Amino acid sequence: MNSTAWQHLFGWRTAFDHPVTVCAVTGILAALALAPLVIHALSRLNVISPQLHEELWRRWKSWLWLTAAMVGPILLGAAWVMIAVAVLSWFCFQEFARATGLFREFPIVAVVLVGIFALGIANVDHYDRMYFSLAALTSGVIAMVTLPENRPQGYLQRVSLGILGFLLFGYSIGYLGLMANDSHYRPLLILVLLSVELNDIFAYCVGKIFGGRKLLSNISPGKTVAGSLGALVLTTALVTGMGKSIFAGTAMGNDFSLLKLGLLISLLGQLGDLILSAIKRDLGVKDLGVCIAGHGGWLDRFDSLVLVPPAVYHFLSYELGPLGQNQPMRILTGG
Repeated sequence: MNSTAWQHLFGWRTAFDHPVTVCAVTGILAALALAPLVIHALSRLNVISPQLHEELWRRWKSWLWLTAAMVGPILLGAAWVMIAVAVLSWFCFQEFARATGLFREFPIVAVVLVGIFALGIANVDHYDRMYFSLAALTSGVIAMVTLPENRPQGYLQRVSLGILGFLLFGYSIGYLGLMANDSHYRPLLILVLLSVELNDIFAYCVGKIFGGRKLLSNISPGKTVAGSLGALVLTTALVTGMGKSIFAGTAMGNDFSLLKLGLLISLLGQLGDLILSAIKRDLGVKDLGVCIAGHGGWLDRFDSLVLVPPAVYHFLSYELGPLGQNQPMRILTGG
């Protein structure tokens, strides 16, 4: 591993070289600092109920460590991002496996774990072709691994659940680690994470303010058409504003390309949320986990992220050329 690769993977001293990173981190910290004051003021003015006050307080406490878990690895270096993404993928798959009963199928769970580990190695190695191949290879092994049990009953269900879980929570989320191989990964990942999380907040706030027709009442009763459209507009505006600085001087630096990127992130973020809502309604559960106070589980918090990373990666690669093409490749395997 040469010095360039080492600096990219572990070089934290360059964390604030890009102005978008500085502005975004400063804004996030300011919002976290102001939030308890706003919650307290709303409670004193009787704008919110005591129950809602407690709920908001729990959510704020959770956001303190969630922010550290998301932003910390980005600032420390690309390798930490890849490790964090692999851990998040495994936690999300575990919740999915527990909720669907797939956890009882040990061979399939083991294959998914190995697949997620292999995705992480491909990211650290910056071996894109290996990463892309793992979708088909891992899916194939999942389909084969329980055949020796000579148990055809339930075969289609357990294999389908295994492949779906791996593709959504391993392969798709893993693209965040693949994006970390780009030289400007810090502002890029902050853009993706911030826009996806605020997309949820925009939809919720606009929906509460304007109300109106439900979007898909049987899947997610709380979502409205107004909230969805409001999130599309506001998230696209956010991505366009941040993107002008991130992609200045490139083929992505024009308003039309940034508009397409913003619409892509907002639309797929909402669809990812709806996919997980449909899974929860089918299973008859409100949340898929309880590990994050005020949020539920990992999947309940990061459901909007399951479709966005691969779409953003390939859209930007189409517009700019393969992401990370100017960085060392096959660092570990020496291709």
